[in-house]
Amino acid sequence: MKNGVWFLVSLCVVMLFSVTVSFANETGEHPMQMVVHANGQDIVFALNESPASKSLLVQLPMEIAVENYGNNEKIFYPPKKLNTSDTPLAGDVRSGTLAYYAPWGDVVMFYGSFHSAPGLYELGHAVQGGEYIRELSGMIMVAADVSQ
Repeated sequence: MKNGVWFLVSLCVVMLFSVTVSFANETGEHPMQMVVHANGQDIVFALNESPASKSLLVQLPMEIAVENYGNNEKIFYPPKKLNTSDTPLAGDVRSGTLAYYAPWGDVVMFYGSFHSAPGLYELGHAVQGGEYIRELSGMIMVAADVSQ
């Protein structure tokens, strides 16, 4: 019985540490980042501090299908809708912008410019590997990057 309690306490400490590291950017020390891995390439996105970004991070890691939409974006559908309260609308959408389109519930990775649209919320932008967004297809791995 004593070992079972110790295991549960240890597990809670590890889980708390993981969440703390993921959201450490609130103090400005560690930016929240997400990595998309596909085709042997990594795309690193710096995320903003919005509730939508945080609600995406807690769903990671995930292996998920990516789709081409239009001729300037790749999209995927996270299992749960994101919390868009107090999340900025996406205004200056350009190559490398990461956004969430609330009406459809999809995360959007832009590889071209786009005008703003109602319900399009900014999540962040690519800081590394943005040039690979255009080539994404099939299944991708999306994970939180806590390596900083």
